[in-house]
Amino acid sequence: MKARLIATGERAPSWVAEGFGEYRKRLSHWLPLELVEVEPGLRGKGRDPHRAIEDEGRRVLAALPKNAHVVALDVPGRAWSSEQLALRMEHWRQQGRDLAFLIGGPEGHAPEVLAAASESWSLGPLTLPHMLVRLVVAEQLYRAAALLANHPYHRA
Repeated sequence: MKARLIATGERAPSWVAEGFGEYRKRLSHWLPLELVEVEPGLRGKGRDPHRAIEDEGRRVLAALPKNAHVVALDVPGRAWSSEQLALRMEHWRQQGRDLAFLIGGPEGHAPEVLAAASESWSLGPLTLPHMLVRLVVAEQLYRAAALLANHPYHRA
């Protein structure tokens, strides 16, 4: 099983890229994780934000691996504890399909993207910078994999 994190937005700050790289490296023997950055839709004065969301949505859908189990990061999604995420990961492993985690743009996901998702995951009611969400997702996936492997990283 492999995972792809499809994130709207380009050129993460160096501290995000370094942190993400560290967790991707740690996670590599349990769940190889690929980052795919999707160009955000154009926003600004005189621009239609719905058009930007639609454009992003098309690019996100085009980046989905075939037959992947799709999990959209979305505030109204299900919030999981680290232990619950580990159980989800075990469930996903049993399905034998690759995973795709989706991070939307500033206004969230296009309706077509949410419709393509098998489930939605909420990191909670906080508003987080989308670049930071990349790092949090990578760390939580590593924590879940470590839990499943009885690795001492998670000390709850």
